[in-house]
Order: sequence, then C-alpha cells, then structure tokens
Amino acid sequence: MELIVKHFSQLTRDELFEIYKLRVAVFIVEQQCAYPEVDEYDPAAYHLWLHDEDGIQAYLRLLPPHTTFDTVSIGRVIAVKRRQGLGGRIVAEGIRAAQEKFGADTITIEAQTYARELYEKAGFVQTSQEFLEDGIPHIRMVWNKP
Repeated sequence: MELIVKHFSQLTRDELFEIYKLRVAVFIVEQQCAYPEVDEYDPAAYHLWLHDEDGIQAYLRLLPPHTTFDTVSIGRVIAVKRRQGLGGRIVAEGIRAAQEKFGADTITIEAQTYARELYEKAGFVQTSQEFLEDGIPHIRMVWNKP
C-alpha cells in the first residue's frame, strides 16, 4: 500500500474526484449527514491517502494552523476497510506530515465520539465535553508532541 501526500494544488483531476467521491460516500451518504462536505478549507490542505490497486483505502485532510483552529488540524479521516489498522496508520502518517509540513507540536481535532479510542492510541487526549456537530456526537481532542 502506497502513501500519497499532496497539497491541494498538486492533485490531479482524477485524484480530487476519487477523494471527493469517497468523502461524500462516507460522510454524506453512509452517515446520512447533510452538510457542506466540499468546503473552503480544501485548497489550503494537504491530502494524505493510502492507495492500492483497488483505490484509496484510507484518507485524511491536514490543515495548516489558523485555518479551523489556532493549531494544525486533522480531519475527514476515513478507513475504507475497517478494523484492519488503516485508520491508525493514516492518523500516524497525518501526525508525521503535520510535523514535517508545519513543524507541528500540537494538533487539534474534532473527532466523532465513537472513534475516540483510535485517536487515543495515537496520543490524542480529549479536551471537551461531547457536542453535536451536524447531528453527530463529537469531542475535541489534542495531540502534543512528546
């Protein structure tokens, strides 16, 4: 499985289409959540994905500081094949890329509550009470460089 890291400006038309198709399938269709999935933050982001002969298997979006939070942030995390370690792997790659691209010492996320354990294994700690974001329970979590 190949890791691909590209800034939005480097994405091909086909790569962007595959990313948006996956994100809409998961966050809009599967989770039945009507919200603006394609947003103004994508052009500022690095897009990371694990790819094999079947296409994207895991994905996340890495945002620079002062985009959605004062710190670097990670979002739109997807593992196509669940319970196979791909979620943990793409989050670890996102942390590495945050440090490499932005020198990040701190990363902030708003995680769907059910995925808390995935992020805790990567070193994130919960920093807020549960709240609803687009009708789905979320928590804010922060990763600090050890």
